Parts: sequence; C-alpha cells; structure tokens
Amino acid sequence: MAKGKRFKKFIIRAKIESRRRPILSSPGKDLPAGIVVFLVALPLCLGIALACGAPLISGLISGIIGGILIGSISQSDVSVSGPAASLSAVVFVAIQRLGSFDVFLLALLIGGVIQLMIGLLRAGFIADYMPTSIIKGLLAAIGLILIFSQIPYALGITKNSRIMDYSREFILVTPDISKFMEILSPGPIILSFISLSLLIFWNKTFLRRIKFPPPFLTVVILGVVINQFWKYFVPSLYLDSTQLVNIPNIEDVSSILTFPDFSSIGNIQVWTYGLSIALIASIATLLAIEAADNLDHHKRRSPPNRELVAQGIGNTLAGLIGGIPITSVIVRSSVNIEVGAETKLSTIVHGTLLLASVLVLSPLMNQIPLACLSSILLVVGYKLASYSVFKNLYAKGWEQFIPFVITTVGILVTDVLIGVLIGTFASLFFLLRSNFYNPFTIENKHDGKKKEFLLELSNEVSFLNKPAIKNFLWSLPKRSKVVIDATFTTYVERDVIEILNNFQNTYAQEHGIDVVIVGLRDNYNPVNQLNLVRSATPAERDFNSPQEILDYLAEGNQRYVDGNLISRRLRNKELMDFPLAAIINCIDMREPLNMLMNTSIGDIIPLRAAGNLVSDHLIYSTEVACKKQGVRLILLMGNSKNSFVKEALECHLSCKSSYLRPLLQPALCSEKFTHEKLKNEDINVLVDEITLWNLDESKQRIVGKNEYIRERICQGNLGLSTAFFNRKTGKIDFTPLYRPA
Repeated sequence: MAKGKRFKKFIIRAKIESRRRPILSSPGKDLPAGIVVFLVALPLCLGIALACGAPLISGLISGIIGGILIGSISQSDVSVSGPAASLSAVVFVAIQRLGSFDVFLLALLIGGVIQLMIGLLRAGFIADYMPTSIIKGLLAAIGLILIFSQIPYALGITKNSRIMDYSREFILVTPDISKFMEILSPGPIILSFISLSLLIFWNKTFLRRIKFPPPFLTVVILGVVINQFWKYFVPSLYLDSTQLVNIPNIEDVSSILTFPDFSSIGNIQVWTYGLSIALIASIATLLAIEAADNLDHHKRRSPPNRELVAQGIGNTLAGLIGGIPITSVIVRSSVNIEVGAETKLSTIVHGTLLLASVLVLSPLMNQIPLACLSSILLVVGYKLASYSVFKNLYAKGWEQFIPFVITTVGILVTDVLIGVLIGTFASLFFLLRSNFYNPFTIENKHDGKKKEFLLELSNEVSFLNKPAIKNFLWSLPKRSKVVIDATFTTYVERDVIEILNNFQNTYAQEHGIDVVIVGLRDNYNPVNQLNLVRSATPAERDFNSPQEILDYLAEGNQRYVDGNLISRRLRNKELMDFPLAAIINCIDMREPLNMLMNTSIGDIIPLRAAGNLVSDHLIYSTEVACKKQGVRLILLMGNSKNSFVKEALECHLSCKSSYLRPLLQPALCSEKFTHEKLKNEDINVLVDEITLWNLDESKQRIVGKNEYIRERICQGNLGLSTAFFNRKTGKIDFTPLYRPA
C-alpha cells in the first residue's frame, strides 16, 4: 500500500492535477467505445510496426501499454495512446543504423526517461500556444490520410498496400487505372457499401433508437456474419485471410518479450536517437491531446504535463519489454470521441482487449473483415476533413485559412511534425503582420493651422512594432503636430524608445513637427511588466476599517505607476454589494479612476466638483452615498495642471472678468495667497497650491456642514481624506485620514 502511494505521488510531481472525472461514471458508453477503439487500433498496431521495420508483436505490446498503463496514469478523458505513426520513419532508420532491435530498445528506454523528465519539469505549456488553425489543419490532414489509407481496404486491394504510407503514394503518384481495376475485389466492395450505408444513415432512420450495439460495433458484427454466410453460400465473394485481421499466434508470454541491450549504453547514437524520440514523441503527444480536447463534446482540458509524465512512463516500459514508441494518437482518439466515450475507461478497455487478443482471442479477431474497419475510418476521416471544416475556416479570414491549408497540405506531402512546423511558420507570418499593423491607434484632425495627430500606443510595444511606428512617424507632413500617448502602455521595448527619441530630437526638429510625448518612461524594468499572478479582488477581501480601504487604493495606484496592474474586469452582475469609496474630483480630470487605483468596477462612486470646491448639494449627495450605498471612505482628489483653476488665475492676474472666478475666491480671501505671492510665483506652482487649498477647504465644509458625516467620522465608521494626482508621473499622494479634535 505504501509503495502504491509513493508511486502515485511520483507521477503527479508535475503539479498539474485537474478535477478528476469518475472512471465508472458512464460504463454504458465507455465499454462499447473501448471495443470499437480496440477494433480500430488492432490493425493500426500491426501496420505501424510493419512500417517501423520492427517485429509485428511490438506494435501490439505498445498498444497494450498505451491503453492500460498510460490510460490509467493519464488525466485525459478521451485521448487514446498507442504506437506512434509520426515516429515510424525515425524508428525504421534507427533500427537500421543501430544494427538490431534490442539496441534500439535501449534508445527507446532512454527516450522514455527523458520524456518523463520533460513532464516533471512542466514543459507541457507549449501546447497552449498552438494556434487553432494548426490544430484544425492537423485534424483535417489526419482525416484525409485516413480516407486515402483506407481506400485499398474498402476496395479489397491488398497488393503493396501499407496502412500509413499509402496516402502519400496515393497523392504523389498517378495510378494506372487499367491495373487498378484488375485488383479490385467484389466482396470487400459490397461490405464497404453496406457498412458505409449503415454508418451514414444510422442517425437519420429508425436505427437511431437502437442504443446497443452502437453503429460502429454493429458494422463489425454484421461484417463477420455476412462473410461467414458467403463462405458457405457465395464462395466467390468470401474474403480470404489477406482481407481479414491477422494477429500472429503466440505460443507463450515469454516468447513475445524482447529486452534492451544494455551493453550499448556507451554508444552516442543510442543517446542521440533517445533524445530524438523523446522530443518528437512529446511534441506529437501535445498536438494530439490538444486536437482531442478540441473534438471533445464537453471541451475538457487534458493536463499536458501529466500526459507527458504518463507517456514517459509508457515509453520507458515499452523500451524494457520490446515495444515501439508510443504517443497520444489522434486517429484512435477521434474514433473514441465519435463513438461516445466519456471517460478514460474506454482506453483502458481497449488496451485490455488488445492484451486478450494477443493471448486468447486471436482466432476470433482474425474473422473481422478489414473492409468493415476501413468503413469506420472513412466516416471518421470525413468528419475530420469535411467541406464544412474548410468553409468555416475560410469564413474566419485569410490569417486563419491559409495556415490551416498549409498545415493540411504540409502533413499530407511530408509528415505530421514537418507539416505542423510549416503551418506554424505560416501562423507566425500572420502574427508578425498583425503586430506590424496594430501597435497603436491613430486619430487626426485639422484645426485650420496645422494637421494634428494622436498616436496612442498599445498595451505592450515590442521590437516587432518598430517598422510600423517608424513608417508612421517618418511619413508625417512637415509643420504638423503629433501627440504620442503611452499613458496606458505597460511595456515599451528599449529599441522603440530609442526610435521615439530619435524622431523627437532630430527628424521632427528638422521638419518643423511639434512633438508631445505623454506617459513614456525612460526605462521599463521587469517590475513594470504585466504581472499575471492572481491577487485577491475586493470581493474576496474583508475591509474592516476606512484605513484599510485607503491603503487598498494607495496600493492600486502604486501598481498603476509600476505598470503592474491586476485585471479587475467584472460584469455588472458581479458588482460588490457595497462600494468602497466616494471620490470627489474636478471636472477637469478625465483620467479613469478605476485604472489609476486599479479597482474593480463598482468599487468607487465618482462625484464631480469644479475646481474641487464642494457645494451644499454635493455634500448632500455624498451623505446619500454613505447612507444608501454604504460608502466607508470619502476621498477628495485634485490633480496637477488644473486647466479651470489656471484659466481663472490668468484672468485674475490680467484683471479680466471670468465666470471661473468663484473657483479662486475662497483661496484669494485667505491670507495665504497675497498679492505679492500671486505676482512673483510661477503660475503652474500657484495652480497646484490653490487646488490643494480648495481640497482642504472642501474637507472643512463637509465636516462643518453635515452632522451625519461628522458623527460617523468620530465613531471611526467613515473615513475622510484628500489626495493629489500628479499627471506627469501618475502618482497619487494620499493624506492621512482626517482626525477630528
């Protein structure tokens, strides 16, 4: 028992446990699905072993390991593992160059251990970055390969037909029609027609009411019965052994096992092939489980690291007892999904049946016509590569459709991995193209004197965006004006900053272009980059006092200054029961408060007061916010370079009348702003000082005129504070909570 617990702990070291699905939750669907997958996997195991140049029994050994062992360890509900067609060429060459199959087994064992380590190091994240168009292209290519590869069996062609290689020959070589007609067999053609008719019309007729056996299993059973009928009554149509499943006879268990040659451990080629097997098998597995999850009717997600751990253990065992490389296989997985599998019980059943077929059921299994199995795969292949799949990808645009087509064609004319790599490069091209055109947004207007442009940088600007930014800036007309806004940009690469500086300091000056750059920092350190670590939202935090709310707002502003914002996107139905604060700021301030303090929607109630001077009605509105909405903090916030205050002050200093004069009157009546001070001090400094004075004046008005607010502050249930927002740095300076005498 202790050993079992240690083994379980070992295989979950990758820390990718997901919600477990009960393995016996749907036996009525999983058991028939396992039988059908077994019937499909049986000829594939033999065919892939043949393509690898390995003993035929090695394919069955790997199928058994993939079904029982990997199926038990894996957390994937629908993925089925078995001999890897994508590695058949590598295995064939490796066996030839290493000299014997038992030396190759040592390379496979080493590859399994390396693959296990890849999973434990949690490198499965690369599956999350695979574009959907590539996955769809992989599925479509697999579908076409299934169709091409199964045509010989559906037509009864046995001469020179190999399960996994025939598709490429079919595409690249023009067949001789006269010879082609000579090798057709009527029996398999009739069985294929009957089987395809049943599979196509099953859900369109009364047959859909039949729950057991499912259509795939019905086709297999009916094929055996019909062929036995032909044996006695229509011998000319009877299918011989070359057109039936062929499992080799096993004398005893020991005769089927082959062990690795450990004396070759020092051979560098053994390690090279081991590493190659590990890398290719890992990539193929990640692609397959991503594709299987895409096909899953419940859209469940298979933990990629756990899958790599399971595959590593499986390949290690395959190397120890005489198998060939194993991966998650999209062909079997797609069949598994199509026949209704719900949990991994189906893949374990399929592996168990493979084991039974090797030991005791080979005479019975050898009665199954290959034409029936090929009909099942033809239907599955069509569903993967149907016209609607191509139509839907085309409707999504060229950036989706072209990589999809390139991936599909690439896999057909080369192999799975090379085709996926070609498709990935095509996707990268469109990614670079989209980055070229989307690093910023542009607004332009004409004020009668000069053209003015607003260039707002995106959230992150990398070296990929350099050409687009440079092309735009260097194409601006002479004597125009451009405002470059980086206020909401969390990261700008140093190369881009250098381009902006060169434009402002050289090109713009030489061509009379007026440049204003807003919000751009000289350096963007790693601390300024987006932090994806989840943090508690206000709804998850318990604010026990106004001071905690004030601290929360200050922390949020510090994240804004650092460019380290935490996502606070919430829908309206997820608003908090009570807002945290009522913030009274000037109409001049248009910066978004939620972003400046990194709060969630509904955390704050914004109120406006021109020049930051509150009126009696606004004080009453604040009281309502506290009583009705449950606000526990009142924050009076001013901002630097207040345009209203500045205009009023300029008019006052030039002895002009202005409707904005009331914004200055209380400050001018105080002893702080003497005529001498107003005359000698810089006007921008005066504007900020008057804004701060107005904030303090508003605080005194609120406390002095509203008894409810004053009492709540004295009780410690409500907080009152002032704050000042520096537009240049983005920093908000908060004052301590107001403490009444």
